[in-house]
Amino acid sequence: MTGYGKAECELSDKKVIIEIKTLNSKTLDIYAKIPGMYREKELEIRNELSKILQRGKIEFVLYYEYTSGNKATTINSAVVRNYIDQLSLIAKDLKITNTEQLLQIAMRMPDTLNTEKEEINENEWQLVLETIIKAINQVDQFRIQDGNQLKSEFNNRINLIDKYKNDILPFEKVRIEKFKVKLKENLRAWLDEKDIDKNRFEQEIIYYIEKIDISEEKARLANHCSYFKEVMDEIEPSGKKLGFITQEIGREINTLGSKANDSDIQKIVVLMKDELEKIKEQVLNIL
Repeated sequence: MTGYGKAECELSDKKVIIEIKTLNSKTLDIYAKIPGMYREKELEIRNELSKILQRGKIEFVLYYEYTSGNKATTINSAVVRNYIDQLSLIAKDLKITNTEQLLQIAMRMPDTLNTEKEEINENEWQLVLETIIKAINQVDQFRIQDGNQLKSEFNNRINLIDKYKNDILPFEKVRIEKFKVKLKENLRAWLDEKDIDKNRFEQEIIYYIEKIDISEEKARLANHCSYFKEVMDEIEPSGKKLGFITQEIGREINTLGSKANDSDIQKIVVLMKDELEKIKEQVLNIL
């Protein structure tokens, strides 16, 4: 949800500049810096921002520069003279001979400037509003480009998780044989081989194999990975939905790890978790 947009327009006596920056955020958080002349239009500006950008930390700045000498601010010469007269008397009483900076001091005093309140010309405002929408669309295009890069990264990581899932298969077969040998050795430690009931032994093997069987988890993991890619192609915003799917993927990976009972499979599970965490970090940036 990071983005940047800038647009400007020329009015009769000023140039208006719009700058918009966006950062990642779970909610819509708009900070608007608008000069007093356009303050009454803040709600309309916020509506335009939320309509297109929808989510993120948004910094909106509107400022203008006068292009002609006709400014709404004038110097109140009578007030400035009065300040200088009073300052001169004070300087004389205090025997201060250096009075060169009296004008600078006077200009810093209250009411030395007359500021006329400017009224918004509605025709000009329409041009400003079009400029705002142009800047918003620039941000949106910036976000789309960023989103396409994330989509490519997500596809690569999801495909890696799916590949790691398939890499488990050779170790599954070896794991069952290892389990049989280990169980038989444990029985021999307590019983003579002639006392072992082979039928019961096979039943126990089947029972424990069912407990550590991970075929269902692998099937669900494959479905979740496929669904994740489908959701990425949806037109509607899907950031929250992708977040929920990553939670489901995480559950299946955790179950694979808890039922693995094999160091080689555990190593693959760690690799899958690493890829998933990288996806989770970036999913928060998706609208």
